[in-house]
Parts: sequence; structure tokens; C-alpha cells
Amino acid sequence: MAGQSQNIQTLLEAEKEAQKLVQQSRQYRTQRLKDAHSEATKEIEDYKAQKEQEFKSYEASHTGNTQSVQATVDKETDAKLRVISQQYEKNKDAVVKKLLDRVILVQPELHRNLEKLEE
Repeated sequence: MAGQSQNIQTLLEAEKEAQKLVQQSRQYRTQRLKDAHSEATKEIEDYKAQKEQEFKSYEASHTGNTQSVQATVDKETDAKLRVISQQYEKNKDAVVKKLLDRVILVQPELHRNLEKLEE
């Protein structure tokens, strides 16, 4: 009987030891997951900062181009507006005269599709 009691005691001690190992494994796994999560978060933040810096440098390098292009477009627009204004001033009297002639000097005539009805 003493042998059985001793075997049972040994089994209980082995079971407690196994539970301790399982608990340690769970704690280790939990800690590794937390570490992996914090590492991933740090990598994401680093990557985000790097891409933000790349974007800012790209934006800074192309901002000057945008301003110079805008200035060129503004000059071209002003030149075209001056040409249009000059053409307007030059041709406005002739256009008004043509419009008035069309409205005032009407020559009545029959429409070409009108057929004479015979009664």
C-alpha cells in the first residue's frame, strides 16, 4: 500500500510540474504575442514616418514646378484675354450693324417649301 501511495504522490507531483510548465508556456506565448505586436506597431510607425517623409520631399520638389507652371499659364491666359479684347473692340461695331440689318431690313418672301394651292 505504501508503494501505491508513493506512486500516487509521484503522479500528483508530476501533474503539478506539468501544470507549471503549461502555465509557463502560456505566459511565454502571451509575452511573445505582446512583443510581436509591439514590434509590428513600431515597424508600422517607422514605415509610415518614412513614407510621409518621402511624400513631403516629393511634394517639395514638385511645388516649385507647379508654381512656375501656374505663372506660365497665367501669362498665356492674360495674353489670350488681351487678344480677345482687341478683337472684340475691333469687330463690335460691325457685328452690331449686321444684327441690326438682319432685324430691321427684312425682305418678305415665301418659304421655299410652300406650294401654291389651286382652288
